[in-house]
Amino acid sequence: MPGTNSFGFNSTAAEVLEGVDLTGKTAIVTGGAGGIGLETTKALVEAGATVTIAARRPDDAQRVAAEISSKSTRGSVTVRALDVANLKSVSEFVASWDSKLDILVNNAGVMAIPELQRSPEGHEMQFATNYLGHFALAQGLRRCLAKANGARVISVASVGSLFAPVFWDDPDFRFISYDPLLGYGQSKTACILMSVGITQHWSDDGISSNALNPGAIATNLQKHTGGLRTPEHLRKTPQQGASTTVLLAASPLLDGISGKYFDDCQEAPVVDERGNGPFKGVARYAIDPENAARLWTMASSMVGGL
Repeated sequence: MPGTNSFGFNSTAAEVLEGVDLTGKTAIVTGGAGGIGLETTKALVEAGATVTIAARRPDDAQRVAAEISSKSTRGSVTVRALDVANLKSVSEFVASWDSKLDILVNNAGVMAIPELQRSPEGHEMQFATNYLGHFALAQGLRRCLAKANGARVISVASVGSLFAPVFWDDPDFRFISYDPLLGYGQSKTACILMSVGITQHWSDDGISSNALNPGAIATNLQKHTGGLRTPEHLRKTPQQGASTTVLLAASPLLDGISGKYFDDCQEAPVVDERGNGPFKGVARYAIDPENAARLWTMASSMVGGL
């Protein structure tokens, strides 16, 4: 486990990137116009990066980008359309991107969809949105990440990963009775395993990858759950929620570290049972190298030649 740093639960994204110069760095933040994605975008821009918000609703994102630009004195922000749940949209986004990419933040997500929904390709919607589309996006952008000679891929996972492993024989709930939390948990476990897989497959390209739990933050993500139910003293602001994301995306403290899972800006301990809460740590199945290799093969088959 790497040495601890001075950041923690209360740290904000701005504090984590204080003194970090990202001038000349390019970044993509999926879902970067709202919630913790917005705070991630703001922090990276303020550190000097050129950030592209990849958004399902680009018109709304354009308004957010204009506001960020009006206040920024360093970096810049643009918007491109992307629906990560639709592999055709992912393919079009990838085809339109040819420059080097230093930072890819897989932030967009959905949570606890109450009824079983499927993507255009037939995959369970939480798995398709939170994981599979981001896997396809990273695959399609690998050549651009390799150009950066030190790129980072960051996946926003969740403590929800403690509620379900990957259901290898039925990830799309064609036999298992659909449960919103099981679907969410599986998708977030897959996000963590993607960082392990990138470490296994792309380290020779200088690409590193880590995943994180942002914490409990009241955003639109909880629209299907009746709002955030976490006790007040365990909640974070969006600025605090983005702190671990930008630590992994841009801090020199993470140089050379890959395939890990972080919580409150620190590497999380491995746990062998969930317990009764508050939920902490990362399940052993979510960082298992064999599971990562198996998921990589399965997802590659699902996305085809993208």
